[in-house]
Amino acid sequence: MLTLNIHLPFYNHSGMDLIIDGWFHERGELWPGQAMSIKVKEVLYHGRSKFQDVLIFSSTNHGNVLVLDGVIQVTERDEFAYQEMMAHIPLFAHPNPEKVLVIGGGDGGILREIAKHPGVKEIYICELDADVIKYSKKYLPTLAKGYDDPRVTVKIMDGAIFMNENQDNFDVIITDSSDPIGPASVLFEKPFYDAMHKSLRDGGIVCTQGENVWLHLDIIKPLMDSINQMYGTVEYAYTTIPTYPSGQIGFIIAGKNRDSCVKPVRLPSEEQTDSMRYYSPEIHEASFVLPAFAKKAIYGK
Repeated sequence: MLTLNIHLPFYNHSGMDLIIDGWFHERGELWPGQAMSIKVKEVLYHGRSKFQDVLIFSSTNHGNVLVLDGVIQVTERDEFAYQEMMAHIPLFAHPNPEKVLVIGGGDGGILREIAKHPGVKEIYICELDADVIKYSKKYLPTLAKGYDDPRVTVKIMDGAIFMNENQDNFDVIITDSSDPIGPASVLFEKPFYDAMHKSLRDGGIVCTQGENVWLHLDIIKPLMDSINQMYGTVEYAYTTIPTYPSGQIGFIIAGKNRDSCVKPVRLPSEEQTDSMRYYSPEIHEASFVLPAFAKKAIYGK
């Protein structure tokens, strides 16, 4: 997820402080009254970058786990459910994506999935924290292999600045962001979506981390309402992933002067299908079907 310097009491905790009696306990103000615990086998790395606390540990049942400022970003056991859906929904909804931008996503998992599309000619990633890239390459190689693709260009910089310098330039923009707390809150506001809109080519698609329908409808609906006039279509999809709060996380999918992204306009090749563990054309469409309470809250019907 996009790494930002968050100056709040909880998020300034050392990740090591959250390991108690051999278990890592994730607690957060955006999911009050609940916690996620993973049994720790060995701490592989702990330190503080210029921006945040970085913890990587091996677990007994979830493989290696990346934690930033006390919040789980990736476990090797279930990361594919997030990476595949975030990348392939917008890519397969686009008829010919040639140039793709990733904002955040320093672990490399989104890059790995984009690289499965042979028609993509250029892949750019803007990651603010170089340490996330460095230690993901060392301890999360199955994700970080995305950096090995020769089409990838890495920019250690603010994604908003890069987009301002590259307008009308990308077919797909994927923002793998942190939660809307502190400085990261700007990524859930209209000006950031305006910057993405200007950086998209006509017919382009943005896909951003869209929080959780069980916890964050008060964030999701106002954001989608605020960008409806800017984008031709604004839709919500989701994936299930056990180690994210409440086992679900969503995506806001918005198109520039184009129709709905609910149906894929291209189908995976046999090689692509063999490489995927979660995404399929059927689940692409199904991911936009929301529970009644969420549909009513988000769309008003």
